[in-house]
Amino acid sequence: MGFSGELVFGRSARPLIEAPVFGGAQEDDEGGITAWWPRPGGWQTWQFHGTLPRGAGAVLRAVVEWTGAPACVASVHDSDVAVMSGLEPGGEQWDIWLNLRTAAEVSDCPLAELDSRVPGDARRALAWARSAGVGDGVDPTTIEEALRSDRTFVEDLYDALLDRLGFPLAVDPDTSC
Repeated sequence: MGFSGELVFGRSARPLIEAPVFGGAQEDDEGGITAWWPRPGGWQTWQFHGTLPRGAGAVLRAVVEWTGAPACVASVHDSDVAVMSGLEPGGEQWDIWLNLRTAAEVSDCPLAELDSRVPGDARRALAWARSAGVGDGVDPTTIEEALRSDRTFVEDLYDALLDRLGFPLAVDPDTSC
């Protein structure tokens, strides 16, 4: 059985878990809430097992408001499929599926239709990344390739998509200076 829950990505000088929307939640040893390796520039991903208490959309809006920076939330089901939503301050929310084959099975939307959305989804994701100050010079076809990928674990696809969008690569905090 894989991971089911939410991945929250954003930029802050403070841990995102301190955002008021999380109600004082803390990282724990049992794996309920864990921080992924940070990315330079204050970019961070937090993993929440289970559903966020206020819903992914409300959390996304609250994180963007609290940080004043673009953010995204991926709702993951059993490590097989995810809906990733992004938002920038003053912008409109966009949503994309990760792992289209499984998305077609669980969404009642034909694979061909999901695939036809990929070029527009890639452009929206790249515009969002550029609003965050990254993504210049990124070829949209590399984003399309990531969106069409069917990696075994959708969390890996999520992380790879952030890399391809031009965000700084995650760094092991135990080996950084």
